[in-house]
Amino acid sequence: MDKKTISTGAIFGMIAIILGAFGAHALKNVLTIEALSTFETGVKYQMYHALFLVFIGTLNELSQKAKKIIYNLVIFGVFSFSGSIYLLATNNLTSFDFKVIGFMTPVGGLLLILAWAVLFFNFIKKKS
Repeated sequence: MDKKTISTGAIFGMIAIILGAFGAHALKNVLTIEALSTFETGVKYQMYHALFLVFIGTLNELSQKAKKIIYNLVIFGVFSFSGSIYLLATNNLTSFDFKVIGFMTPVGGLLLILAWAVLFFNFIKKKS
């Protein structure tokens, strides 16, 4: 599980860097400043959670069950939160109206919050 978690974190990090560069260079001429800022928010949160997964994968004090729960919450959270932000920010570049998936952003955010909560509560209940 740890190798999978760290590998996923590394992949998420690489993709975040690629998307950040893509946004800064390729999208800066086709998106509004507001849409570009929104896109960058998705990139930032993806990177934060890439690093979070690497951290979780190296943490020995956390049970494998807790790591698996956190891993799944982060995976679905990043896809829902950052993924929907990427699509919504670039909505004017396609003929499909991605506003119909707008509800996924707060759902993804909630999943990411829950991942951090699982970490917090596992350390609170741990005996010193």
